[in-house]
Amino acid sequence: MQKFVYHAPTEIVFGKDTELRTAEMVKKYGGSRVFVVYGGQSAVRSGLLDRVMQNLKENDVAAEAMGGVVPNPLVSTAREMVKAALAFQADFILAVGGGSVIDTAKGVAHAVADPSHDIWDFWTGTKVTKSLPIGTILTISAAGSETSNSAVLTNDTKVPPTKRGITTEFNRCRFAIMNPELTMTLPKYQIGAGAADIFMHTSERYFAAVLGNHLTDEIAEGLFRDIVLYGPRGVEDPQDYEAMSEIMWCGSVSHVGLTGVGAQGDTPREGDWACHQLGMAISALYDSTHGATLSAVWAAWCRYVRSENIGRFAQFARKVYGITEPDDTKASEEGILKTNAFFKSLGMPLSLTELLGHTPDDEEIEKLAVECTYDRTRKIGAFKILDYDDIVAIYKACR
Repeated sequence: MQKFVYHAPTEIVFGKDTELRTAEMVKKYGGSRVFVVYGGQSAVRSGLLDRVMQNLKENDVAAEAMGGVVPNPLVSTAREMVKAALAFQADFILAVGGGSVIDTAKGVAHAVADPSHDIWDFWTGTKVTKSLPIGTILTISAAGSETSNSAVLTNDTKVPPTKRGITTEFNRCRFAIMNPELTMTLPKYQIGAGAADIFMHTSERYFAAVLGNHLTDEIAEGLFRDIVLYGPRGVEDPQDYEAMSEIMWCGSVSHVGLTGVGAQGDTPREGDWACHQLGMAISALYDSTHGATLSAVWAAWCRYVRSENIGRFAQFARKVYGITEPDDTKASEEGILKTNAFFKSLGMPLSLTELLGHTPDDEEIEKLAVECTYDRTRKIGAFKILDYDDIVAIYKACR
């Protein structure tokens, strides 16, 4: 087992009607002037936003709300929210939504606390040294941003757009209110994409360069089995409270770091994360749904890198799917095929052609690789380090 530091300070408030505790939780963490960030109109149509604002008002907490966050959240929207939050003199940022809303709220919190920097500065090297407290009311089980120390934004003011992530302890939410009933009105495609993302947050940590913590493996393998079981059930029947609650809790645990501790050491970025980088480049150029980009590239990545440690892929197949094939290479292939079947049961694509609706040509593939490598200035991955040529090969393999 490698040495590690594990810190997961977010307070989870889980269950039915927990959104009615919003004002209580905001006050507990020092908020008195709350800037509420939300996405499109679903929070309005469902009545959730009104309930939250009324709860804050009844408990003498000043609040102002601003919507407009889209999937693959935009830095241009976040900048407008920073201006509004500064004018309101906010001392607390509350996200009502899923990962895109939460990530936007994190950026807004950093830029309001330190208005001497543009919000994108924090995504391009400026260290975050202070931030406003952040809370969330989760409405989409997917990104795990409610418990993670990471956030992702797309700079839509660049041509072509570029998508970047940052990791800092200032990204940690003080609390996350999690009522599975709030996810029951989501489109089935969104539920499926969320379940794929949850699976992949676990995969990125499980297929690590440094191994050895068997308890961490057991936790990760249990999470794999749980999302493989309940993800399709949630897609089939979004009113199934058991399924939706399991998916929601899997989402938070998958990205809180627990499935990586002791196996990757105390490096700043644990796990592999190559598939996420491959997928983020696709989202940046095509505005594709994040979870769908991951299912489109996962199998090609597996087959490209598995020779680095074929036993790890065989263990995954045996422990997650109960595969009994004694040959490691054959077992690994069965595990890949089982996972592809899982992705299909979620309604997710298995190739770039299926994802994009057309077969990308070599020029498109090269543009993706340029974006993924930040114009050939970096390599990605840890299980196997991937350079520009490797990335092109993987994109072509999943074409």
